[in-house]
Amino acid sequence: MNAMSMISFALAAVLLLAACVKADRVRAWRHAFNPSGDELPDAAFTVGRVVFVVLAGVVAFSGFQLRAVAADSVWSDDELTGAVRQATDDLDGYMYRDDGLSTDSAYFDTYESLFEDKVVQYGGGGAPESGVDADPAATNTDTDAYFTVRADGADAAFCTHIQRTRRVQDDYTPPGVTGGEGTLTQRAYGLAVTSREGAC
Repeated sequence: MNAMSMISFALAAVLLLAACVKADRVRAWRHAFNPSGDELPDAAFTVGRVVFVVLAGVVAFSGFQLRAVAADSVWSDDELTGAVRQATDDLDGYMYRDDGLSTDSAYFDTYESLFEDKVVQYGGGGAPESGVDADPAATNTDTDAYFTVRADGADAAFCTHIQRTRRVQDDYTPPGVTGGEGTLTQRAYGLAVTSREGAC
């Protein structure tokens, strides 16, 4: 994308240079190649200059559009930094429940995927909706997860720690169920989330 935008800008510059060539010089070149040709009127040069300038503007605009598309296809350091901070604030204190049948944790497979989704959510309008990767540490447990967060195009990286902080357990009977056979165990978990700049 960036190469195509640079080609567009170079072509626009060539078109502008062509528009600046003097009429006498063009007549001299034309006469050297075709001495018997008819002389070109001044109006033809005026029209030609206008066409070259308009084409240069169109090509330059296309170059800027290509650069905007390229910028939207990768993450910048600022976009990743802001998204990681917001995701950390959002998930710090996050509660989810698990009763063995229906569970809030069904919305994420691991803490890493939960955090990746949140970072993408807070990426903003200029960031792509993918390209975020959380690499888990080998020492992770069920209650503690460390992972390095990176994104395509960004040089920055963040070490995130998610700890399962609270576990509340109680038994309950769903509505319409009588006796003890339908009793389920409900567990509620809370998360503590911190992120610091740099890989884990």
